[in-house]
Amino acid sequence: MLTVVSPAKSLDFESRVRTRKFSQPRFLDDAARLVEHMKTFDPNDLSELMDINPDLAELNWQRYASWEAPFNLCNARQAVFAFRGDVYLGLRAEQFGTAELNFAQKHLRILSGLYGILRPLDLIQPYRLEMGRQVSVDGHSGLYDFWGTRLADSLNEDLAAQPQKRKLLVNLASNEYFQSISSAALKAQVVTPVFKDQTNRGDYRVLSFMAKRARGEMAAWIIRNRVNAPHTLKKFNETGYRYSAAESTAERLVFLRKRLS
Repeated sequence: MLTVVSPAKSLDFESRVRTRKFSQPRFLDDAARLVEHMKTFDPNDLSELMDINPDLAELNWQRYASWEAPFNLCNARQAVFAFRGDVYLGLRAEQFGTAELNFAQKHLRILSGLYGILRPLDLIQPYRLEMGRQVSVDGHSGLYDFWGTRLADSLNEDLAAQPQKRKLLVNLASNEYFQSISSAALKAQVVTPVFKDQTNRGDYRVLSFMAKRARGEMAAWIIRNRVNAPHTLKKFNETGYRYSAAESTAERLVFLRKRLS
């Protein structure tokens, strides 16, 4: 079983990391090709392409200008500790011990517009490049076209190396990033957990901030409990969420959380 999550726009390259273990991104050469293309953009171009303010555009222009391989612990950081968004606030990877990090390295994957697909301990340098941006590089119409079936192929390889006969992919990524995985090429059953919170009116809805953090919490729960079977996912009950059989299907597991009175 593999779990996939999205990256985050917010980054942390300053706080202390408790491990010196690291790995190199599998698609580093492809990332280098993308970086060389991004270096042709000036800050104004980046601002328009990424729909960001001039200060952020300047920052990311500098990031691309200084991006350089090979990666090491002096110029890069392990991906799971570098991302700092809602999902990663739920994941709390900084609390993982050696056993959790080892399990995560085998069973958790982070999708990325620049790096394609990352293991938790893969080194990255600071960047911003969302998967849905229309970056036309090497004749490709955008990043979905650039990555093609390679992300699905990489997941297939990892799943094939696992002992379980039933190949399962737990989708905890956003729609923007999960679309980068070719469904035609993927050789696995996909299960997508959905997290809904009770509103003031009493109904249940997906609330973006809470759902993102819940995805990270489920990923952490899978790692801490060494979950390797689809039926076990229904036992997830962190931070008040409970599985709803009435709203769920085999491919879509719905978890509800009541509003605190």
